Amino acid sequence: MNHIETKEEFNQVIQSGDPVIVKFYADWCPDCKRMDMFIGDILEAYKGYQWYEVNSDEIEGIAQANEVMGIPSLLIFKNGEKIAHQHSAYTKTPEEVTAFLEKELA
Repeated sequence: MNHIETKEEFNQVIQSGDPVIVKFYADWCPDCKRMDMFIGDILEAYKGYQWYEVNSDEIEGIAQANEVMGIPSLLIFKNGEKIAHQHSAYTKTPEEVTAFLEKELA
């Protein structure tokens, strides 16, 4: 998973004509650490997609600009537009994350 460090880099990444998946997280977030324990298998299953992560605390305003109210959250972008968003309440298990990806990337 590639780490995004600036708003400019984020804006460039989401312009892709192919769907890109962006995980919003924070270092202090226990649910984010739990997701990190199972996300490897999901990354492998969806390795045909570009995956990125944004530390919500590192880039000021980026979470709010993308309506990320809780973390971890998964967002899918294509051509600069957010096409799907899985809020933190539904990213607690591998099954929830996989179901979201299957639905939105089908």
